[in-house]
Amino acid sequence: MQDLLNNGILLCLMTAWLVAQLIKAAIDWRMKGRFDYKRLFTNGGMPSAHTAVVVSLAMMIAFREGIASTAFAIAVALTAIVINDAVGVRYHTGEQSKVINKILHRMLVEGEPLTDETLHELVGHTPTEAFFGAVIGIVVPLFFR
Repeated sequence: MQDLLNNGILLCLMTAWLVAQLIKAAIDWRMKGRFDYKRLFTNGGMPSAHTAVVVSLAMMIAFREGIASTAFAIAVALTAIVINDAVGVRYHTGEQSKVINKILHRMLVEGEPLTDETLHELVGHTPTEAFFGAVIGIVVPLFFR
């Protein structure tokens, strides 16, 4: 357990995730005028915590092992896959959820009221959200270097 707690790379990843989630919750609070603690633990929204984590992983490996290392190459591949998933598949899933929510609302007008939260619409990221997640992933490792 001590080795785990002394793992600087893992601590950096957790810090990048926390920074992204705190910023996300603060933005949500500013936009809605009320603090929703659930935003600290949900996916989607600005910035992308997934992107922050994988970019910080690649950065820390570059710092520790160099950009010529096999571990860095693996981290870059993982980063590309995660960002592509966040911006592509998960973003479009969220867009489809919005459409399904509208259809359900129209179909069930006489039934129990449905909210916009019926299907979780924030499952993916826009390219801007992923970009700012990457910025966090670059900046946080600089403090762990």
